[in-house]
Order: sequence, then C-alpha cells, then structure tokens
Amino acid sequence: MSNITIRPYSEGDLNSIVSLWEICELSRPWNDPIKDIERKLTVQRELFLILEKNGEILGSVMGGYDGHRGSVNYLGIHPDHKNEGLGKLLMNRIEEELIKMGCPKINLMVRNSNLDVHEFYRVIGYEEQEVVVFGKRLIPDE
Repeated sequence: MSNITIRPYSEGDLNSIVSLWEICELSRPWNDPIKDIERKLTVQRELFLILEKNGEILGSVMGGYDGHRGSVNYLGIHPDHKNEGLGKLLMNRIEEELIKMGCPKINLMVRNSNLDVHEFYRVIGYEEQEVVVFGKRLIPDE
C-alpha cells in the first residue's frame, strides 16, 4: 500500500470529491453534494477524510460523533480501485479517529439494494442491526 495518503479534506478537493461521489453512485437527486460538503465543513471537518494514491483522489469518508454514537457517510472508493483494500484503510482510519474522541460504537446506513457494500461491511467486522431507520428532511436541497 505504498504511495497512499489519508488526509483531511481541503477546499481544493471539491470538484474531485463531487465527481468521485457521482462515479460511485453515492449522490442522490434530493441531496446536493456541494451543500453536504459545505455543511460537513462546519462540524467536525477533521472527520472528512480523503484517500489519495500517487496524488490522485480515489476515496473519501465522512465521519461524525454526537457524544453517543459515531456515524459514517459517503464512504466511496473509485470503482477502478475496488478490492484493493482502500475502503478498509479508510474505515480503519475513521474508526481510529472516532476512538480518539471516545466513541463507543459506529452506526451507518447502507441502501438495501447495495449488496456488495453489505458484504464489504460484514467482512470488516460490522453486523446488521435490528433497527429501522426513519428520516425527515428539515431543509430541502433545491
């Protein structure tokens, strides 16, 4: 795993990250990725991590901690670099950062239809939980 860097997001990453999320099919019409990035930069920006290999952005993850549980969003690895262990590297790093903050557990959401990602999380030690996720949009991303 040489020439790999994991670092915090910087403002010059915006276009590359939005493009990565589109390629990884992480974006949805009701979520404006630029607004999501702007919002994240106001809260625990140090938990918005970028993975580069040879200077090229290949991955991202957005973490958070509310004092009770950690969360992970926008974990994405460029499809041309799947199965190289990069997703595991990013998750290990976000877990380390959350542990430093005293976070006892991570919760994350994966779409029901995204079976490959279900398997990824199982392989790295995550278990499906007996919960139903509810959501309510408070601010539309029109």
